Amino acid sequence: MRSLKTVAALAVAALTLTACGSGGGDGEAADGKVKLRFSYWGADSRQKLTEQAIAAFEKKNPNIDVVGEFSDWASYYESLATKVAANDAPDVMTLEIRGLSEYAGRGALTDLSGKVNTADLDQGVLPSGQVEGKQYALPTGVNVFAVLANKATIEKAGEKMPDDATWTWDDYIELSSKITKGGGGSIYGTEYTFNPAYLTIFAAQRGEQFYNNGKIGITPETLKAWWANFDKLIKTKGSPDAAKMAETAAAGQEQSLIATNTGGFGMWWTNQLGAMTKSSGQELTLLRLPKSPDAQKSGLFLQPAMHWTISSKTEHPAEAQKFVDFLLNDPEAGAILLSDRGLPINSKVLASIKDKLPPADQQTLTFIDSIKGDLDQVVVPPKGGGKMEDIIRRYSEAVTSGQQSPDEAATKLLEEANAAISG
Repeated sequence: MRSLKTVAALAVAALTLTACGSGGGDGEAADGKVKLRFSYWGADSRQKLTEQAIAAFEKKNPNIDVVGEFSDWASYYESLATKVAANDAPDVMTLEIRGLSEYAGRGALTDLSGKVNTADLDQGVLPSGQVEGKQYALPTGVNVFAVLANKATIEKAGEKMPDDATWTWDDYIELSSKITKGGGGSIYGTEYTFNPAYLTIFAAQRGEQFYNNGKIGITPETLKAWWANFDKLIKTKGSPDAAKMAETAAAGQEQSLIATNTGGFGMWWTNQLGAMTKSSGQELTLLRLPKSPDAQKSGLFLQPAMHWTISSKTEHPAEAQKFVDFLLNDPEAGAILLSDRGLPINSKVLASIKDKLPPADQQTLTFIDSIKGDLDQVVVPPKGGGKMEDIIRRYSEAVTSGQQSPDEAATKLLEEANAAISG
């Protein structure tokens, strides 16, 4: 995922939520129907699926009109924060786990405890929507941060698929370099990412938690070891150089090396497998991330793709709750949305759509089932957690481009990250 633009956006949201106002805005249409505003982000494919789900809900609830407020990822949080601060929040809002504490802490969200049926939801996942014991958000579905591998590209370079149960970071770097060499200048072994999930997993393998007792629990040594892997990939040509990777990342998911069949590996969330497969036109395989040689665990964790939340300012809480209940618990909604927002956490919905899932989603389900016993529980980031991706990316780009030494960058990163969550 690309960087959250929340530094400015959450600052806007932090202005105040004190003025009187309605989250629903124009809450009743001229025809007497209740109007619900629903904000979400994504690609055109997600918008089409979501509009189908909205139409199905409206057919079952003819007294309710749901107006989708759709945007691309880059502008979503800035727009949402502005609306929230102006007391013009959508009735139902989509949030990521990184922004949950911030919005809940500002009084922007309704406590959904006992207001939406959660009986059939995965009870182990529900805490990912809780802040200080209150259920402010309900997960849309779950996914895992994984390696996507293009078997055809790897074999074309004369290499074999790795054993993801045993491979190490050194194995990953060495194989990536061999793939680049075997590709004759047309492909790279891998593309890298500065996604916080990657750093979280890498640190967990070294016995460190990203957040620990209100502070960043990652040491400078771990940060420098993480950056050393990028440096090795670049120097051995296992990946593009820093400038090329920055260009590729800015171009978006559809232009990634994996999606354009110019890379052997890439790290992405499992719910992105379908879209990446469609873009590449080739079969992609999900793999565990490599491990440190002495790691006691994989560091992988099950995380909600996103959350459904309801504005604390909505004029139509009952209707908003009904809509969220439909998205979570209705098999018809599940059959439309499938795994676009992660595999459903409602066991009955998942069972009803299991046979309808396309091959990529079937693979995702099998993959997650195969590693469930090795997954950590996700931790809800504290206030300020939404700033982490930007902080990590900035300092990581400075290191990989040679603009800053690892020692200096590690010190500065930790200082800024700790200030962000303590403020």
